[in-house]
Formats: sequence, C-alpha cells, structure tokens
Amino acid sequence: MAEYKEDLVELLHKTIEEKDAQIQELQQTIQELNATVANLNETLEEFRRKFFGTSRERAAGRDPEEEAGQEGRVERSTVRSHTRRKAKAKREELYKNLPVREVHCAMPEDQRLCPDCDTPMETIAWQFVREELRITPAKVERIQYMQEVLACPACRGEDTGTIVKAPVPTALLAHSPASPSMAAFVMYQKFLNSVPFYRQEMDWLQMGAPLARETTSNWCIKCALTYFGPVYDRLHEHLVKRDLLHADETVCQVLHEEGRAASSTSYMWIYLTGNDGLPSIILYDYQPGRAGNYAKNFLEGFSGLLECDGYTGYNSVENVILVCCLAHCRRYFFEAVPAARRKKVKLLDINS
Repeated sequence: MAEYKEDLVELLHKTIEEKDAQIQELQQTIQELNATVANLNETLEEFRRKFFGTSRERAAGRDPEEEAGQEGRVERSTVRSHTRRKAKAKREELYKNLPVREVHCAMPEDQRLCPDCDTPMETIAWQFVREELRITPAKVERIQYMQEVLACPACRGEDTGTIVKAPVPTALLAHSPASPSMAAFVMYQKFLNSVPFYRQEMDWLQMGAPLARETTSNWCIKCALTYFGPVYDRLHEHLVKRDLLHADETVCQVLHEEGRAASSTSYMWIYLTGNDGLPSIILYDYQPGRAGNYAKNFLEGFSGLLECDGYTGYNSVENVILVCCLAHCRRYFFEAVPAARRKKVKLLDINS
C-alpha cells in the first residue's frame, strides 16, 4: 500500500511538472504571437504611411502651421503669458513696390464759378479719395530698325563715292524676329510659370502674333545654348573648386528623344555646393542613364567631400571622400521607432 502511494505521488509530481512546462511553453508562445502581431501591425502602418501618407519625417516639436507656409496665415508673437495677434500689413506697405500714377479729377469748366457770387474759384489742394490697382495687358509690337545711310556730296561726282551706314543693334538670334524681351517672356512663362508652349501659342495668337510652338521652343533652346551655356560652364568651373558638394539623381522622361523610346527612363543629376559662406551653386546635368561614369566625368577635377546617398555609382568618382547623407541615415532610425513613440523621442528632432 505504501509503495502504491509513493508511485501515485511521483505520478502526480510528474503530471504537475509537465503541466507547468506546458503552461510556460504556452505563455512563451503567447508572448511570441503578441510580438509577431505587434510587428505585423507596425509593418502594416509603415506600408500605409509609405503608400498613402507623407514621405517626409516631421521633426518633433515643430509647429505644423509653420511648415504649411500658407499665404495669409496669421503670424503670432508670444508675449509673456498671452498671445498677441500681429497687426495686418497696411495697403501702403503691401503695394510699396508698385509704381504710382495720379489721376487728377478736375472740375468741369462750367462749374468753376462760385455758386454765391459767380467769381472764378482757385485750386487750393488735390485731395486723395481712393486708389485702385490697374494692369496693362501685354502687347506685341513690330519693331523695324531703319538704318541711316550717309553719302558724301563732295565725293558723289567721283567714280567711288563715300557711303557710311549707322550702327545697328545686333539681333538676338540671326534671321529670327525674336527680341530679348520676347525670348525672355517665353522662357519666363515656360520655366517659372510652367506654361507649356502649346498654351503660349494660343496666347500669342490672341495678341495678334501667330507664333508656332516649334518656333518658341527653338528660341528657348538656342538662347540657352548661346547665352546661358557659357554661364553654366563658368559656374561648373567654380563648382569643382569647392571643398564640399552634394549630389543626387532623379528619374525623368524625355519625349521624342532621338534614338530612344518615349517610355525610356532618363536621369537628371543634381550637384550643389555646401553651406560654406560662398554664393551657392546648383547645377543640373541631364544624362540618359544612371551609370557612375556620368558623375565621374562631371566632377572631374573635384577633390573634397562628396555627400550623397548609398548609391554605388558615386564610387566611380575619383579623389573624393564620400560622406553619407545624414537625412537618409536618420530615415532608418525614424522607421525603426514605433509610430506611437515617434512624437516623444527627441532623437527624431533634427534640430536637437
């Protein structure tokens, strides 16, 4: 009987130990599953942020109103324990850069006699009543240069008469009606206001100047090569003499490029100088591909720090020290921190 009890007790101990082991295993499994669920939720939120949210990391402690940059927002200045609204700019301050033209509203001649004694009245002042903004629409004119031709009357009777012609300003483009103001306006509309050439073609037609889009496009190309090309080359000479440069590349597509399909992927390489106190230089270099030789050829003669992302193509650039981009490095830390903690972690604040 005693042996039976000992066997029963031993069996109960083993059963309890097995159950404890199973409970610990289940608890560990639950913890692993909870961690997996948390990681999957975090991954799902990260994918949602990348697909549907903003791609930039907002620095902690920054006021969203400051980053919005909306026009007409109310500027606030904190004074001790309360917030005071900054006074709106007056009309005189807003329009101070516009030219002023006064319109004098004179009294009609038949009303300049005194209503009491019929004596002619005198002007004592011009009183300001109101002002308005007026725009003068653009107009196209035909400017014909007429060259003066001089002839010597004393030499006229001889076989070889003396004829002298007055100097004439050189044309912007040979055999072209484009003036400097015309070409500058086309380029201003295209590259600053993003007005395509076909829409400019309709505007010129409404102003009485039927200019085809191919014509204005050729103006931009020829002026860029003739007048901006030397400026670009000079800036490039100064660019490679700096100690620190930033480089990056982005995809673009070019239509009707010779020998390439419209769907082909091209690249715009961007190079800019660092914050060294000298005038900043930003240059764009279009290339049909992303090979490292493009950066190597463009930066020939440069020897300094080259800050870029982790693209291996920049390893082809010789005599430089590659510096990792801190923004790209910071992005991985940003993505590694759970979304619920990002607003609390000061490490994410780029200004800290």
